[in-house]
Amino acid sequence: MTDWNPADLAAIDGDGELRVAAHRPDGSLRTPRIVWHVVVDGALYLRSVRGSEGAWYRGVQRTGTGVIDAGGVRTEVTFTRDDAHDDAVDRAYHAKYGDGSAVRSITSPTATSTTLRVDPR
Repeated sequence: MTDWNPADLAAIDGDGELRVAAHRPDGSLRTPRIVWHVVVDGALYLRSVRGSEGAWYRGVQRTGTGVIDAGGVRTEVTFTRDDAHDDAVDRAYHAKYGDGSAVRSITSPTATSTTLRVDPR
């Protein structure tokens, strides 16, 4: 795991949406998708609201690497499955995005099963 530059992480966290594009096996990038993201204890987390059926999530699973773009920060990253902080990630989603139906979806068991920690490369 590589630590984020605090200014970059703050800029990413301050943005409401993040674009994520997984690398294909040939190194090219898949089409970017907009996802919600949160920061917990200095780490960036993403989930697929569609669970393992989400297209961007399936792409990430193939290579484990890609690019994110949020808050004026565009960087190469690695994706690692991380369920050790699911309760804190749930709380962070509620704190950042509220308690509406979309947050209930991103904190559902289906989405929680896809929690990824995102680290800069």
